[in-house]
Amino acid sequence: MKKVTNQFQTQDTTYFLGASLQQLGDHVDRNRAVLVVDENVERYHGHDLQGWKKIVVPAGEEEKHMATIERIIDGLVAHEADRKTTLVGIGGGMMTDVAGFAASIYMRGIPFGFVPSTLLAQVDASIGGKNGVSHGKHKNLLGVIRQPEFILFDYALPLTMPDEEWHNGFAEIIKYACIMDAALFDYLEANRSKALARDVNVLEYLVEKSVAAKTKVVLEDEFETGPRRWLNFGHTLGHAVEKLEHIAHGKAVAIGMVAAARFSEKLMNLPNAQTLRLIKLINDYQLPVAFTSDKAAVFDIFKLDKKREKDVIHFVLLEEIGKATTMPVPIAELNGLLQEL
Repeated sequence: MKKVTNQFQTQDTTYFLGASLQQLGDHVDRNRAVLVVDENVERYHGHDLQGWKKIVVPAGEEEKHMATIERIIDGLVAHEADRKTTLVGIGGGMMTDVAGFAASIYMRGIPFGFVPSTLLAQVDASIGGKNGVSHGKHKNLLGVIRQPEFILFDYALPLTMPDEEWHNGFAEIIKYACIMDAALFDYLEANRSKALARDVNVLEYLVEKSVAAKTKVVLEDEFETGPRRWLNFGHTLGHAVEKLEHIAHGKAVAIGMVAAARFSEKLMNLPNAQTLRLIKLINDYQLPVAFTSDKAAVFDIFKLDKKREKDVIHFVLLEEIGKATTMPVPIAELNGLLQEL
């Protein structure tokens, strides 16, 4: 196990890389903690969490709303949680988002930590302190930025995921490669077979590279005023597709990355050969690339994107594979590019 502590602006966060869920009691006092888990975690891993105070909530991205937050808060009240209680979210990206948000507003803020159980949560959702819920058709519209005290990475947990969820997690890894690590892009190309076969050494490498990449960006720009926006590569359109088509986050981001690469060809002169290379990699990891959503509906969601300022959206584009930039694109121009997809 590797222990790494990062000093964010308002909170130190310790990563326990390669730890085990069974070791959770080594990192948080079970008498002063409440676990919030989804139904899938309870089904597959509940036997490892006996003796802990628990709140069980429904699984699925569609449960990321205020009713789930109220359910968690009701559970905290029932367990008589006070301001020294630590809330631990165990599950996928939905779970880390809602657990962090509930902890941030209960009694004006209690400590919290995460045990991400999916590949997507380990490489992205659990890191960086973004916690919140969706509202209506707008993803992550309500939320805060507040860092967990710890994140425990158990590499055995994602190995039990269904194939579709396994592939889903690679979208965010591909994103890191696109925006800041051309060597990681090369690695993904060269190790596709091992990655899809769930080789534990490849998984460990990819998780730790992704965690380091996202942490580096967040440390530089914790509250998203500059470089942290790069982490939204593929997400502006991806979030809209996700809400409209009710597909997995990684699938939607994959479609969004291809669209962003197409936009980059027009706005940044990204060579078409690099877009085709990205499309091949996404295909190789069994993720979708075709944009088929209703363009008017997508644009309607664009208009309330969190990266919008007045009449522009700060859109993440590629100069080349491994190097991202952010450009303020007028809403009207973005709509024109959307129509050309």
